[in-house]
Amino acid sequence: MASAPAHGKRIACLEGMTLETFLIWIAIGAVAGFLASAVVGGGYGLIGDIIIGVVGAFIGGWLLHALGTHAPWGGLPGTIFTAFIGALVLLVILRLLTFGRRRVIP
Repeated sequence: MASAPAHGKRIACLEGMTLETFLIWIAIGAVAGFLASAVVGGGYGLIGDIIIGVVGAFIGGWLLHALGTHAPWGGLPGTIFTAFIGALVLLVILRLLTFGRRRVIP
């Protein structure tokens, strides 16, 4: 039987999170979200683009792994590319789900 973590222990995935890492995630999310919004059209503002880009990084990583491939570049450019691909997929899905709900006000 597994026991609950002791009081005061950090979650394992957050132990290595520094302010620098957090800011890099924000920057990657902002760039990838902005680029994906520019390609798909429309936009969700800075905060929306950051969220789209960060969620897109997870989707892009999963998608490229599922396809058995990886980003064509390493390092930061490869990470931004992966997040961009995922953000594109996310925005296309969001557009398909909200297609009939949006009204243009003249």
